[in-house]
Amino acid sequence: MTKFELNLSMEELEKRTNKDYLITKKMLKCDAPEYLELADGDKETLKHLVKAAYILEKINMQIDCHHNLEFKEFLENEITKGNEQAKLTKVLFDAQKGMNAIDTMSNKINLAKGIKELPGKGVYPEDLSKEEFHKILTGMVNDGKIEEVKKILTQRSVVERNGDELIGIDYIDKFKEDFSKMADEIDKAAETSTNADFTEYLKLQAKALRTADPMLDAYADKKWAALQDTPLEFTITRENYEDEMTGTIVENKELAALLETHGIKPIPKDFLGGRVGIVNKKGTDALMAIKKYLPTLAKNMPYADEYEQNINPDSDTKQTMVDVDLVAVTGDVGAYRGGITLAENLPNDDKLSLTIGGGRRNVYHRQIRFISDMKKLQERLDEILDKNQHKYYLDEADHWFTIGHENAHSLGPKKACETLGKYRNIIEENKADMGSLAFVDLLTELGMYTEEQRKQIIVTTVADNFLKSKPTLSQAHRVRTVMQNKYFAERGAYDIVDGKIHVNIDKVVHIAKEMLAEIVRIQIEGDFDKAEKYVLDNFVWTDNMELIAQKLQKVSKTLNGRTESELAEKLLKE
Repeated sequence: MTKFELNLSMEELEKRTNKDYLITKKMLKCDAPEYLELADGDKETLKHLVKAAYILEKINMQIDCHHNLEFKEFLENEITKGNEQAKLTKVLFDAQKGMNAIDTMSNKINLAKGIKELPGKGVYPEDLSKEEFHKILTGMVNDGKIEEVKKILTQRSVVERNGDELIGIDYIDKFKEDFSKMADEIDKAAETSTNADFTEYLKLQAKALRTADPMLDAYADKKWAALQDTPLEFTITRENYEDEMTGTIVENKELAALLETHGIKPIPKDFLGGRVGIVNKKGTDALMAIKKYLPTLAKNMPYADEYEQNINPDSDTKQTMVDVDLVAVTGDVGAYRGGITLAENLPNDDKLSLTIGGGRRNVYHRQIRFISDMKKLQERLDEILDKNQHKYYLDEADHWFTIGHENAHSLGPKKACETLGKYRNIIEENKADMGSLAFVDLLTELGMYTEEQRKQIIVTTVADNFLKSKPTLSQAHRVRTVMQNKYFAERGAYDIVDGKIHVNIDKVVHIAKEMLAEIVRIQIEGDFDKAEKYVLDNFVWTDNMELIAQKLQKVSKTLNGRTESELAEKLLKE
C-alpha cells in the first residue's frame, strides 16, 4: 500500500471539521415523505440508481487526481489503526471528494504533502508540462497522426504517454469494468421503473456505458433532455470546468492554427457526476411558468440575428425543467469545493446530442438551495446591506435568479467557444448571470414577475454577488461575480454608503444589458485575446469588495462544506 504524509495538522483539521467551519447540506432522509410515497417499483429503481451513482464517483476520483483512490485506501487503513488525524482528513476528503480542492476563502487545500492539483488533473500524465504537451501534439499532427490527436483532444478520453507521443483512451475503455457495473445497475433500475419514458432513457444510458461510442451518449442525452413528467431523476453530469490543460492550446497560435487546418477541435475533458433524486411536482410546476417566455427572450438577446441559439423563437422550445429532491449527488456534481451546484443546464454546447436535434434540460437542487440558518442570514444582511433595502432581500429570489441563469445558458451563440480557452467558462457563466438580470424588466412587463418580485430579484442578486475573498482565475463561477461587481460599481448600479451596499434598483437591469451585449460579442467573435483582455480588465478586487469581504468573514466562519445522504447510504446497503 502506498504511504502518504498527511498535510493538515490536527489543529487545522479540528477547526475545518468543526460545525462552525463545515457546512452540511442534508439530502433526503429515510423517512422523507417524498420517498415513502413512491411506488414500490420506483423505490427499487432508486436503489439501483444510487448504486450506479456511487460507482461513477469512484471513476471520477481517478480522473480528478491520479492518487485519490490509493489515498482513500491509505486513510481507511490508518483509521482502523486509530489514527485520529487520518479520521478527520477523511471527513474533508469525503466532503470535497478528492485530495485537492479549494475552500470558501479561495485557499488551496491539499490533504497529502507533495501532491498538488495539476492543470491536467488526473486526465493527463502527471509529469506532462504545457510546453511538452504542445510540442508532442505539433509533432504528431506534422507526422499525419490526425485521428490519434483527435482522440487525445476529445472531451471523453484519458491521455497517457505512448513512447515519445501521447495516446487518448476513451473513458468507457479506460474504466470498462466499473462502467459495466454501472450499466448493470441501471439495467436493473429499468426493470422496475414505472415510467415508460424514464425506462427508455435508462436503457439508452446503460447501453452508452458499455461501448465507447459518442453517438450512444448522444441518444441517451437526447432522451434525458426530453424527460418532463417522471417520478425520478437520474443524471450523469459531464462538465469540463476542471481541465485547465486542454484550454492552453489556443494560447499557442501556431498549434491552434495547425489543428484548425486539420479540423481538430481541442475540447476540455469532461468530469463526471451522478445525481439521483425524486422530482418535486409542485416545484416543477412553478419552474415551468417561464417556459412560454423563452422564445421572446431569445428574440431579445443581443445580436440575435448573427447566430443560431438553442432556443429557436420559431419552433417548439426544446427545454425541459424539473425541481428535484436530492437523494445523492456524487462525483463532480457532489464535490463541495468552495461551493456546490444549485442547478445545472445540460447537455453543454460541446455535446453531440445537440447536433442531432436534442434539447437541453434544467435540473434544480432543492436540498442545496435551502437556507438552514435564517438567523445567520439576518446577521449578514445587518452587516452588508442598507437597512432600508432589507425588505427587498428574499432568499427565494435567489432561486428565481438561478432559474434565469440556467435558462440563459440556452440563449446566445450555440457554439462551445473553445477558441476562448481558459476564459471560455468565465465568459459563459457571466453571460448566464447577465442574461438572468437583463430580462427581469421584460419578464415583469410580460407578467412573469410582480413589481415587488422585480425589486427582490435585483437587490438579492446584487447583495449576494459579494464574496468572502478574492477568487483565483480558475474559479469561473466566482471570477465572474468580481467582474460584475467592478462593472456595476463603475456604472452606478450600487454604492457603498457607510460601509453598506445600497442598490440603485432602476439602474441595474440597463447595466446588465450592456454587459450582456459585450459578452455575447466576445462569444460571437471567439477571439482569445479579446476575451482575455475583457476578463482581466474587469477581474479587479477593489477596496469596497475587500471591505464587504471582511464583514462577511466576520459573520460566517464557513471554510468547507459537505453533503449528508442518509437515504442513499441505506439504499447502498440493500
